[in-house]
Formats: sequence, C-alpha cells, structure tokens
Amino acid sequence: GRGFAFRRKQKIERQYRKLLKKGRKVHSQQDNQFTDTYPEHLKHLYLAEEEMLKKRRRAPSDSVLSEEKLNKAVDGYGRYGYDCLVIVRIWSTCTFSHRSVVTEGKFKKKTSNQKGKEEYEKIKAERARKREEAEKRKQQREAAQRLYKQKKMEAYKILSKKTKRGQPNLNLQMEFLLQKIQQNT
Repeated sequence: GRGFAFRRKQKIERQYRKLLKKGRKVHSQQDNQFTDTYPEHLKHLYLAEEEMLKKRRRAPSDSVLSEEKLNKAVDGYGRYGYDCLVIVRIWSTCTFSHRSVVTEGKFKKKTSNQKGKEEYEKIKAERARKREEAEKRKQQREAAQRLYKQKKMEAYKILSKKTKRGQPNLNLQMEFLLQKIQQNT
C-alpha cells in the first residue's frame, strides 16, 4: 500500500529534485575548476597547484619560489602538508620556467566558438578571393571577345566590299591576305 514509507520516499525525491535545481544554478556560477572535478583525497594537491599558478601569474619575475612561500601555499592541508610541499616543489622546478609562464598567456586554448568564428572568417575570405578571381576572368574574357569581334568585323568589311557592278573586290581581298601572312611571320 501507500503507507508512511511511500510518503517519506516521495518527500525525499522532491527534496532531491530541489537540490538538483539549486545545484544547476550554483554550478553555472562556479568559477573554481579545481575543487569539483578531482577526487577528494587529491583535492588538496590540486588546490596547492592552483594557488602556485596564481602566484606565478602575478609575479613572473620570481624564477624559484622561496621556502616560506611554499610553506604558505601548503599550510592547512593536514598530514599531507609535507607531501604536498615536495610535490609542489618538484612540479614547480621541473615543469615550470619563467618562459613557459610568459608564453602561456599568449597561447591560450581557443574555445569552440572562437574556432568556429576563425573558420567562418577563413571561408569568407576564400569565397571573396574566388569571387574576385572569377570577376577578373570574366573581364578578361569579355575584353578578348570584344577584340575578336572587332577584328572579325574589320575582316568582314574588307572581304565583303563590292565593285560598282556588284562583283567582289579581289584587290582588297589580296591585300587582306597579304597582311594576314605578314602578321603570322
């Protein structure tokens, strides 16, 4: 039946759905990327790394961190404090140099929106270039056709001239053929 256990179950489900709704709103506003995606037992290490990165970005002139700064970074992490200190020190000396911090700001990963915009701009530029090339080819073709028609018309006028009696004028035709032969050689 539908006794007290069923009602309790429904109440818990409603509370759970409310929490999910609140969680979605809070999750969209959250900007700390290190806290919620890493396992609980390693979270303190990632937090220490995040803090180190923030300090590095603020002051890139410090090539090696001092002992006091490292101790501050790992303060309050309980029994893992020493392990964290060693890991952070190794991590900072091995993988991070002054140059990598500087270049990291220049080469940030692009979002999919930025990639899409860039690709759209490339396609747009390519289309514009192709359109210009087609326009140039069209103009050249039209110019060549005009020249061809003009020459054809001149030849037609010369070859179609008649004498007073309506006979073809052979003298003009011979001169035209002579000019044509001289042009070809």
